[in-house]
Amino acid sequence: MIVNGLAVLLALSTRGAWAQGHRRLLVLGDSLTAGYGLPKNQAFPARLQAALRAQGVDVEVIDAGVSGDTTAGGLARLDWALGNSPPGYAIVELGANDGLRGLPPAAMEENLDAIVTRLQAKGVRVLIAGMRAPPNLGRDYVAEYEAVFPRLARKHDAMLYPFFLDGIATDAALNQGDGLHPNAAGVDEIVRRILPAVRQLLGVA
Repeated sequence: MIVNGLAVLLALSTRGAWAQGHRRLLVLGDSLTAGYGLPKNQAFPARLQAALRAQGVDVEVIDAGVSGDTTAGGLARLDWALGNSPPGYAIVELGANDGLRGLPPAAMEENLDAIVTRLQAKGVRVLIAGMRAPPNLGRDYVAEYEAVFPRLARKHDAMLYPFFLDGIATDAALNQGDGLHPNAAGVDEIVRRILPAVRQLLGVA
């Protein structure tokens, strides 16, 4: 009985140590998160998880990407995405479809503000992934749109990755035929570039 008791205590201790190191990271986003046109194992969440684990970071990256989603859609499904056990960390990658549809930046900011507020209220550390507006919408729209992400990061004292598609958006070799969505090589390049910021978010920089 003593041996069995020690075995149970050892198992519980080991499980506790694993749980302390284990991190859960939610990626709330649109088609750029969902991996439009790609197998699931080549989508951003899967590739990010693989890259982090290859560096010895015990993390589960949760794919909460829905193709076509706007910031309003992300806000509407936030509680569902969080579930009963909120993760400790989140990347908010939303806004691209607001820009593509020419939706008001003020409404986008209101939605993102609500998303970050609710995440932080649950103790979730947030990384905001910024986007850029299509230039054909005019200089004023672009300036108003692109000011939203750093302003929210300052307001909430959240981390900011200025442009999710940095180094990808204008490179045909890293995008699918539509010119909007990264191919597998493009996703890997996004992961490579954003990885230091994600490590900082997770506290393992």
